[in-house]
Amino acid sequence: MGYFHEGHLALMRKGRELGDDLIVSLFVNPAQFGPNEDFATYPRNTERDLDLAEKTGVDAVFMPEAKEIYPPGFQTFVDQEDLPDHLCGLSRPGHFRGVLTVVAKLFNIIRPHVAVFGQKDFQQLAIIRQMVRDLDFNIEIYGAATVREADGLAMSSRNAKLAPEHREAATSLYRSLQAAKDQLSKGETRAARLIDTARQVIEKYPEAAIDYIKISDPQTLADLPEVDRPALLALAVKIGEVRLIDHTLLTP
Repeated sequence: MGYFHEGHLALMRKGRELGDDLIVSLFVNPAQFGPNEDFATYPRNTERDLDLAEKTGVDAVFMPEAKEIYPPGFQTFVDQEDLPDHLCGLSRPGHFRGVLTVVAKLFNIIRPHVAVFGQKDFQQLAIIRQMVRDLDFNIEIYGAATVREADGLAMSSRNAKLAPEHREAATSLYRSLQAAKDQLSKGETRAARLIDTARQVIEKYPEAAIDYIKISDPQTLADLPEVDRPALLALAVKIGEVRLIDHTLLTP
């Protein structure tokens, strides 16, 4: 959705490796924002984004207007039965319907052979992979690793909206994941205890409001009571007015 950072550029470089022609989409999608979310204030800097894309070796930027993607009379959306009913989908109803619809339209317009998405948005990546399987898109989906700042904060366009005094609180997301992984390495496998460990790290900061901390099956996103197999530890936290997400994979 723009306001490119090193995480986006890493996706572009991977795309450059995987294809002969590299197209980057640049579109703040109104259909994936709820009525009280930050569509109007989402960071935007088109001139800078185009300059970064060109320097990274992008061949073309797909940059439509909203009225081109959702013209008057538009009424067809793509939805999914189960995966959106977990994690971010619980507090952002309709969000993933907007994501699936715009990605399906992107795929139909561009007809790529490979599409590269970041693993930071783990649920989004899982949902797009499911759509590609279910609707027989002949596209390979590549998930690229999360890129982090030096202090561990997962790179996100929304990081630009963080107040300077909230930066340390924002890094508590990463530190909470590491604390839970450390406890797991010492033999604690009960999900409730691991979640509580992560929660304590974040709740030290009054400006942090936890949306969720979940330990889930990486395939179905359903809650797991015990980390007796590979699991997803995912969280969403509002730091001031900025909603951030992060995750890690747990291996017992």
